[in-house]
Amino acid sequence: MVTAFEEVMAVREAFAGLKPPPPGAVSIEGVDPVFSTRFRIGETCAAVLGGVGVAVCDLWRLKTGRAQKVAIDVRQAAAGLRSSAYLQRPGPDGTFKAVVNNHHVAMIAITQPWPTKDGGWVLPHFGLPNLQARMLKLLGCEPNPDSVAKAVVKWDALDLEAAIDEARLCGGMVRANGEWLAHPHGRTLAAKPIVEISKIGDSEPEPLAGGGRPLSGIRALDLTRILAGPMAARTLTEHGADVLMVTAERLPQIPEHVLDTSHGKRSSFLDLSQREDAARLAALIRGADVFSQGYRPGAIAKLGFGPQEVAALRPGIIYASINCYGADGPLSHRGGWEQVAQTMTGLCHEGRSAARPEGPALLPAAACDYTTGYLAAYGVLLALARRARHGGSYHVRVSLCQSGMFIYRQGKVAFPGLGLDLSAAELAAIRLESQPSSGPLRHLGPVLRLSETAPRWVRPTPQLGGDAPEWLPSDLQASAAE
Repeated sequence: MVTAFEEVMAVREAFAGLKPPPPGAVSIEGVDPVFSTRFRIGETCAAVLGGVGVAVCDLWRLKTGRAQKVAIDVRQAAAGLRSSAYLQRPGPDGTFKAVVNNHHVAMIAITQPWPTKDGGWVLPHFGLPNLQARMLKLLGCEPNPDSVAKAVVKWDALDLEAAIDEARLCGGMVRANGEWLAHPHGRTLAAKPIVEISKIGDSEPEPLAGGGRPLSGIRALDLTRILAGPMAARTLTEHGADVLMVTAERLPQIPEHVLDTSHGKRSSFLDLSQREDAARLAALIRGADVFSQGYRPGAIAKLGFGPQEVAALRPGIIYASINCYGADGPLSHRGGWEQVAQTMTGLCHEGRSAARPEGPALLPAAACDYTTGYLAAYGVLLALARRARHGGSYHVRVSLCQSGMFIYRQGKVAFPGLGLDLSAAELAAIRLESQPSSGPLRHLGPVLRLSETAPRWVRPTPQLGGDAPEWLPSDLQASAAE
């Protein structure tokens, strides 16, 4: 059986022609279970983070000629899969307490698999407030578990999945992994690598800039929301990139996810439906190295910022596309979330929880989202190294469903019972305290360890829209990154 790390390294070998690192260069310690799931989510994430470390080391070697060693702990990697759950802020008595978003908790309570009339199960996703209102209208129910259950059971499973798709909402029928692999879309994804990287244009080689960090001088635009995409860009900031988040003020967010996935970044508001703001984004692209977007396939191209358009604006760009279903196949037009990817690919079908001991259940962590984000960063890093040597513009594509299939392939373990988690001491060892403008925040720090260039963030999570839509001057970026 091919291990998770071997599959990650196969992407590097196929794209860059590089053999796996020598023995002792990468250390992955620990095993699952970390949480109460039979799936090897900690080990799989650790393997991907190991790949990120190898790709960072490739860039460092290009820049300095020096090698580094990579280390990752499986338990710490698993913690990163649910890092927003570990956020803490001081309460009235000054004691740090968990950050709880009651609206989000209520959303999760109804974004679950529910039985259908024909004996199947469907997960309708209630996501953000605008999507929740439309899903409630489709089902004709109230936003509570009892009402949602009574509404879903009136449908046959595939009919409801089709109705959700037709309404351009998110959700899906719970499938066994075998059912998914037999589906035309599952077959399409199974024929692809976990990260797709293709050349989309020619340009001159761009040697890496000076500076004391692997990504010093790299500028990245982050046009994503909620977990996978933001995690990809956050990973770039850990190694010295200047990352500018771009979103429209009117678009809804989940506050705790913004807090947790934005460390090290800056943030600007631009509404791409407005001509002036679209022109500002085009100007930013001309000075960028990376463009990361999380729209449904084809949606951002309608705004004038598809891969070819962006590569024409900025030859040498690394363009990353992050979505639920991937770019090809009969379901690629659909939007989706973490829970939908679990539902479609078989992870939910074999899940178990205290609330659902006999039926399908979601994983106790957002494993598809975070793994996909790290895979996107991995692809971007590989493409930056290729550009430094040979030039070119590149398109990196990853998807939540592809990551769900990757996790499933790693096999399963037994776990002793529900409620597994890291100990307070384990969490304290990887927590940091930062000072964003909104007040003190305790959160997990980077868990990847490199022997020479320790990953870190140079600024706290920003206020949304709090920065001008412009790049830092090169000298200021370099000094900030050191």
